[in-house]
Amino acid sequence: MRKKLFLLVAVFTLFLTACGNSSKEATHVKLGVVGDKNDQWEYIQKELKDKENIDLELVKFTDYRGPIVALEDGSIDLHAALTEIFMEEVNKEGGYSNTTIAYTTLNPMGVFSEKIDSLDDLRDGAVVALPNDVSNESRALLLLQTAGLIKLDPDKGLLPSISDITENPKNLNFKSMAANQTARSLGDADIALINNDMASDAGFVPTQDSIYLEPVAESSKPYYNVIAARQDEKDKDIYQTIVKYYQTDEVAKIIDEMTNGSSIPVWDKEQ
Repeated sequence: MRKKLFLLVAVFTLFLTACGNSSKEATHVKLGVVGDKNDQWEYIQKELKDKENIDLELVKFTDYRGPIVALEDGSIDLHAALTEIFMEEVNKEGGYSNTTIAYTTLNPMGVFSEKIDSLDDLRDGAVVALPNDVSNESRALLLLQTAGLIKLDPDKGLLPSISDITENPKNLNFKSMAANQTARSLGDADIALINNDMASDAGFVPTQDSIYLEPVAESSKPYYNVIAARQDEKDKDIYQTIVKYYQTDEVAKIIDEMTNGSSIPVWDKEQ
């Protein structure tokens, strides 16, 4: 009788312990992303669930500002969709505390066209579609300068605007619009400068379909994409676990296959 009672107590104790551990270990994290192609994060979702009992929910946005505001107001816990320079500019404008906890990829911006095959064929007075947020418009203008189409006021550094164009020999006609509209403008514009992920969502492979692609150099670092948290949560262990599962050779391979080499892992270049 005593032996049976002992076994019942032992089994009941194990049951309570298992239930308690399951409840304690299950963790839900909301991650903001932009665009529909997230193969790397879907792989990480499964890895985190199987190995860490972390439920990673992907919250999809159609614009770049949305994840910053959502992180600040607590609607999401992390985001992984933005360049550092863009995030920092929106932080300044809104007084936000979005903080980089890791780097992910460099996604070169491209020049696309349905009307010409080379920038050498760009006509005088051509219509040029640009993303209209501060950092992406500046990035697009700097890319056009690198391509030799315009010159910009050097005093403006990484954040020139259309008004800072000092030379425009082809009299290009600039049309600014939301970044998620630039690909749709190709029917009307002669060329469009399209962010890498927006181009991918539109069915383009930037390394193959662009007529000019942003060069990769040391000066590219402000355009590294980041994983970000709120300032007061940047050191959370669970977030560092997610970073660890992201920054792997397997994820780098998935990114390369998903983007046909158009997106470049940069976490080994953080320092």
